[in-house]
Amino acid sequence: MKLIRFGEFRKERPGILTDDGARRDCSSLFKDWNSSFFAEDGIKKLSKIDIEKLPTIPETERWGSCVARPGKVVCVGLNYRDHAAETNAKIPIEPVLFLKATNTVVGPYDNVVIPKNSIKTDYEVELALIISKECRYLNSESEAIDYIAGYTISNDVSEREFQKERGGGQWTKGKSCDTFNPVGPFMITKDEINDVNNLWMKLSVNGILQQNGNTGNMIFNPFFLVYHISQFMTLEPGDIVSTGTPSGVGMGKNPPLFLKRGDTMELEIQLLGRQKQTCV
Repeated sequence: MKLIRFGEFRKERPGILTDDGARRDCSSLFKDWNSSFFAEDGIKKLSKIDIEKLPTIPETERWGSCVARPGKVVCVGLNYRDHAAETNAKIPIEPVLFLKATNTVVGPYDNVVIPKNSIKTDYEVELALIISKECRYLNSESEAIDYIAGYTISNDVSEREFQKERGGGQWTKGKSCDTFNPVGPFMITKDEINDVNNLWMKLSVNGILQQNGNTGNMIFNPFFLVYHISQFMTLEPGDIVSTGTPSGVGMGKNPPLFLKRGDTMELEIQLLGRQKQTCV
């Protein structure tokens, strides 16, 4: 199944994307794709619904983030060897974790707002996973699949001056600006992905390919990440975990390629659809 949300910002309603590309409205049956939905085994309940009987969503309706505003957005830094190399960073011996403010989450086609005084706004295509149930102190990475609801695309937009030169040793300033986390267009349930460790991923700016990677090049795979994060904090239903980005980010270019007003970003991950944002 492919879960989507639609409608006005902060007033989104839940829906399903069918195999023929139609969006169906689920709001008469479910309040939202939120923490309660995942915690109460909502995906199993949803799988029993006759989707074809649900009303079609008009094409003009905005696409929202595919899951409701989460309790946490946990991100993994430097999780691709080629990305670590392009930023002159050492290969981490264990995952580098940081949190992104939850109000960064917007829809997959919403504008990205370049912050006031920004000179180094950057892009990052990432595989993100959605947590299905409360997760703490897992015993092994093999357990992690039971705690994952599904997968989606995340654009971990970053302001590199805020992050690196004004961050005081941590990254929050450069990661948490408004609109800095487009998510979607849909969350695909885990049963539809045979091998999450072998998905190609791409990002272009103004039609020119900048990132071209594969999830198989992660240093720490998604299942290990869930296991590892659970040793330090409780992951809750509906939380988002972004798993890192491959090489090709703007700050790694020579000369650097940072985003400016009017630029468009297009992101795609195999089986997970596409995003497109314009910088304003």
